[in-house]
Amino acid sequence: MNVMNTNRDLLGSSPGFIAALRQVEIVAPADCAVLLQGETGTGKELFARAIHEESLRRTGPFVKVNCAAIPSGLLESELFGHDKGAYTGAVTQTASRFQLAHGGTLFLDEIGDLPLELQPKLLRVLQENEFERLGSSRTVRVDVRVVAATHQSLPHMVEERRYRADLFYRLNVFPISIPALRDRADDIPILVRHFVQHFAARRGKIVDTIPDQAMEMLCSYHWPGNIRELQNLMERSVLLSQTGVLHLPSEFECPVSSRPSSRFCTLVEVERQSITEALRRTNWVIGGNSGAAVQLGIPRTTLLARMRKHGITRELHVVNRFRSPGAISVPRAMGAIA
Repeated sequence: MNVMNTNRDLLGSSPGFIAALRQVEIVAPADCAVLLQGETGTGKELFARAIHEESLRRTGPFVKVNCAAIPSGLLESELFGHDKGAYTGAVTQTASRFQLAHGGTLFLDEIGDLPLELQPKLLRVLQENEFERLGSSRTVRVDVRVVAATHQSLPHMVEERRYRADLFYRLNVFPISIPALRDRADDIPILVRHFVQHFAARRGKIVDTIPDQAMEMLCSYHWPGNIRELQNLMERSVLLSQTGVLHLPSEFECPVSSRPSSRFCTLVEVERQSITEALRRTNWVIGGNSGAAVQLGIPRTTLLARMRKHGITRELHVVNRFRSPGAISVPRAMGAIA
């Protein structure tokens, strides 16, 4: 089995990936709760859609909620709805995401970011299939399958009392671990070709040649942002390709003079240059929708940690930008980040 029939974007034949797909095939018809675990950018939403499309609920709605993207003060209203007058500004009755997903699947992404005060209410829906909207005493019953996903360690959060143990056990009926891209090196060539063809067709371009050197660099890279980072890089590469040959962005290349014994950058060099280039393009804005963390496909905290690891600071970048790339030194401490 190389490709999940229900989703053309679930591609790969590596052992860990195939094991995850087989788990999907086992649990999809069972209609129980599923917890998808994996790093940011590994494709958890695609797996959730595959579970829905392989289930008996495939003709019903697939509704998704990102628990980290909605302010905590509004998340309760999004999940459970509200009645008119429930709070200032509630001028109409609003259906909940659970009601919208009735008869189908509700995908709760980043479930680890669900506020502690909302966890008992979610637990009740999972156990009893009922809840009350904000500002209402009328019980609403729903028939919904919940698929949740997280990149965090929920057991660790339970130990720290930042997550309810009973909710974790209710969500963790059937856990599926999705491997990181660095653990799927054999799948990178097929993913690269898929994304190149996809973005070339979207742009009305023909990019039918991927140089061996480019593919070797892509296969040896660490991919901290996983498939999302690979996808973003391939879109940018297609845009940069003026002929039928794929052209990788400049930050993915390393000057030959700085590495006389090898044709390629080390992984450390590639990662450091990718981070520096992303920071330069965003004028050193780290967070937010247009920040460097989003461009790299990694969490803001991960970017900050890797900047510390490589000794990247704005001051260091300004001082060294007139030197050759090999002349940049790494300070002992990161210092303040602009």
